[in-house]
Amino acid sequence: MREPTGGTMKKLLFQLDTDPIPNTFDTVVAYDGGADHVTVHGGITPENVGKMVDGAIFTRAPSYKKYTALFVTGSNMAEGEAVFAAIKKHYFGNFRVSVMLDSNGSNTTAAAGAAYIMSHIDVRGKRVVILAGTGPVGQRAGVMLASEGAEVILTSRRLDRSEAACAGMKKSFNVDLVPGEAASPPAVDKVLEGAHIVMATGAAGVQLLAEEQWRDHPTLQFLIDANATPPLGIGGVEALDKGTLRHGKICFGALGFGGLKLEVHRACVEKMFESNKQSFDGQEIFALARELLAEQQE
Repeated sequence: MREPTGGTMKKLLFQLDTDPIPNTFDTVVAYDGGADHVTVHGGITPENVGKMVDGAIFTRAPSYKKYTALFVTGSNMAEGEAVFAAIKKHYFGNFRVSVMLDSNGSNTTAAAGAAYIMSHIDVRGKRVVILAGTGPVGQRAGVMLASEGAEVILTSRRLDRSEAACAGMKKSFNVDLVPGEAASPPAVDKVLEGAHIVMATGAAGVQLLAEEQWRDHPTLQFLIDANATPPLGIGGVEALDKGTLRHGKICFGALGFGGLKLEVHRACVEKMFESNKQSFDGQEIFALARELLAEQQE
């Protein structure tokens, strides 16, 4: 197959969103990552994604398949995971294109946060508490940190929900996370006993940890908050904090590590067009985040 007359093969990215109305944020980042054209589809399910995958993997000759990529988005990580798995079932031999999963920005947000934690602290043997950690960002960050040797406690207001999330991560990624309950300030104080790192990944505008609860904490070294909407998830931490020392502890706010999240997001899209065999899920995105951060800090 010859290259099209008058220029190089176009980089085509198909954004496959599990929501009825796709998120424009992901579309903008896809263009910023180097796609020449982004085609957006909403309401994607494992049942209807097949024809789109077949069109992507069969149309172009082997040497040009790297110029087509699939980007799974949407607000629900479980639905995104199901679509991601369904896409891969259609692949065989070299009939494949690169694919990325980042439902609700969960993988890139978790990867950026975890990368900053590990750039400051050796997490092996450290106790990490993820407040409101049963959402997709908390679960993915927990897997990333536990895979590096941390003891990760995934909390929820309901213990059964935390237990279910930990069981799900064990099944999907074969990592052990510890369930924890954080339904009240005394419960949060208890789960923070002996903790070295706190990450807050709760809903926007909900404070999960008051400043007086961590200010004089004897073992805490690092706090990071993924919430940028006041009131922030961790009281006393500012959204723009980026390695800021507060009460002797290293603090990061959502905007402080958000720049790396966007850089990782764009870099993943760019790398999908380097070959037709790239697959970006949690661990691959985490590895890229650590690589990019290391380059920044050289």
